[in-house]
Amino acid sequence: MTDQNIKRRGALYRVLTLAALVLLAASFFAPTWWVSLTAPNYPEATFPDGIRINFHMDSVRNGCKIRASQEVEEKEALDCVHEMDTINHYVGMYPIASGGPVEKAFSPFLFAFLGVMLLVFAAPNRKTRMAISVLGYGAVAAWMLATMYAPNGISYHTRGYLEGLVNSLGQDTADKVDDANLAPIVRQLKEAMANVDKANKAAATEGGTRADLIDNLRANYNLDDAKLPAAAQEAWNGSGHQVMTWHYEKSLSRWFNMPEKNVPLARIMNKAALYLTIIVLAAMAFMTFAAWSTRRIFYWLLVLAPAILPLGFIVEYSAWLWWYGHRLNEMGAFTLKPFMPTVFGNGKVAQFTTHSYPNYGFALMVIMAVILILAALIRRKQLQLAGPDAENV
Repeated sequence: MTDQNIKRRGALYRVLTLAALVLLAASFFAPTWWVSLTAPNYPEATFPDGIRINFHMDSVRNGCKIRASQEVEEKEALDCVHEMDTINHYVGMYPIASGGPVEKAFSPFLFAFLGVMLLVFAAPNRKTRMAISVLGYGAVAAWMLATMYAPNGISYHTRGYLEGLVNSLGQDTADKVDDANLAPIVRQLKEAMANVDKANKAAATEGGTRADLIDNLRANYNLDDAKLPAAAQEAWNGSGHQVMTWHYEKSLSRWFNMPEKNVPLARIMNKAALYLTIIVLAAMAFMTFAAWSTRRIFYWLLVLAPAILPLGFIVEYSAWLWWYGHRLNEMGAFTLKPFMPTVFGNGKVAQFTTHSYPNYGFALMVIMAVILILAALIRRKQLQLAGPDAENV
């Protein structure tokens, strides 16, 4: 009876863990949080959801939809990411794309890391756990290093991340130019004026391919690089790290062109990406060690780390909101005292009412966390019943 009980508990906790793994993957692709601005000059009849944006793990996306109205026929929805950036810059807030650049860039690798941890937790014995650890973490590490540091690594990133980078450029893409085979700067600028509309629309719309998106980023990068002194220029190599660093500085200066402030911030994010790479690799090595024995307390990190993901998101989200509210640029049209934007619920900034609430992606993460806690309790009881044979169940 005891052996049957052990097997039943083993089957149950593994089913629960795999169900949590599916929810983890779904939460990555789903919108996690949404924020909306409403004001008298944005009437509900015209803007039923206000100026709304959706936070995904790898990007910030437009939350506005095409209006169903008999009076006005819309062929595409308002770009509310750009609209919110426009509103925020009046009070000195940096654009949305300048928040969480490292987190967005590394999000697919971190989620894949957590996914491997859950597979290891569900594995039945030490040999299987170690095999999954070595192969799984190794694959994630190779993907991360290739994407962030190999030439053309940006092509291995998620489509959502690429779309987020391109769309966040907004009106800046009016200077776009593809200069792969051109040398003179004057010729670059002339080509930009002729090709901007066609290329920009192809990359920014849903019909644009991954190659379109990358070409858009490369062309914008090359144009910016051509404006630098020769000693400071760096040829495009297409690595995720290069694109992230360039895009972050460009995002900071989109509304407030102050290199003396923006360049140091970009350098900080550059270093943060390098440090995070080392930390993730070290964490993978440690989690392989943690999987060796179910009798070690570290073994439980395999399930506890993914279980605290909702809390981790709230902490990270709150920290970046604090940064936005306390990094107000003096170039803003209006002067506000540093403030903490609303994390959850409704708030007030000037004449705008802010709404900040979890989206269904966050609900998926919470459900996943509850399931994992239950799976951990069942696993704990199973190991207690197994006694000396715990390593083999």
